[in-house]
Amino acid sequence: MDLYPAIDIRNGAAVRLVQGDFGRQSDYGDPLVLARSFADAGAPWLHVVDLDAARTGSPVNRKTVLAIVAAVEVPVETGGGVRTDEDIDELLSGGVARVILGSAVLDDPGLALRSAARHPGRIAVGLDYRVDGEGRAEVAIRGWEERSGRILADLLEELAQVDLSAVIVTAIDRDGMLGGPDLAGLAAVLGATALPVIASGGVGSVEDIRALATMSVRVGGSQRRLTGTICGKALVDGRMTVGEGVAACEQ
Repeated sequence: MDLYPAIDIRNGAAVRLVQGDFGRQSDYGDPLVLARSFADAGAPWLHVVDLDAARTGSPVNRKTVLAIVAAVEVPVETGGGVRTDEDIDELLSGGVARVILGSAVLDDPGLALRSAARHPGRIAVGLDYRVDGEGRAEVAIRGWEERSGRILADLLEELAQVDLSAVIVTAIDRDGMLGGPDLAGLAAVLGATALPVIASGGVGSVEDIRALATMSVRVGGSQRRLTGTICGKALVDGRMTVGEGVAACEQ
């Protein structure tokens, strides 16, 4: 399992939100400085999100995203406001290793299939969910500000035939809370798809990383495990180091 230190960008600065709430923001300075610090500490990947673009579709922080790609030697995956083939082409030609599609998958169901075929191994889909009053995992869109009316399991089934490099699953209510990941929800996801799964939301300690790294779900005759976990606030708040996270992933 790989560790993906997260850098969320808003108005050109590195920030962290709580449960995706733009009114509950902590600031962490220059995203390029943060990216270099993660890379220098041994991060195998960086996970970079343009929060402004996720809300509006306007890629106001794209230059900053591409500057991060140019500044580090580790692969970078990025999402937020990626809505068109042109967006994907610009990011990949700028050196991004993996582009993450979010809201666009619901707006244009053919985009994931089309882009995955054009760019093998370089397209992922981010599915961010909240559990509704009936206990169902409903996917949120537009920077988590809108309900989609779509259930996570149904979307995973629809994406089963798309050759994605990963599905990134975020438990919104746990994001930025440092209270631990949604292990039960992630186990259900592993059982529902054969695609590689990267977990996001709730990591607050090395112990949380270990719990994710050792999670295993039997599907048919094989064991399914997570391929990665995203960690943001726990790193920038000093609750764990990149090195500690990487070591826990590798156990």
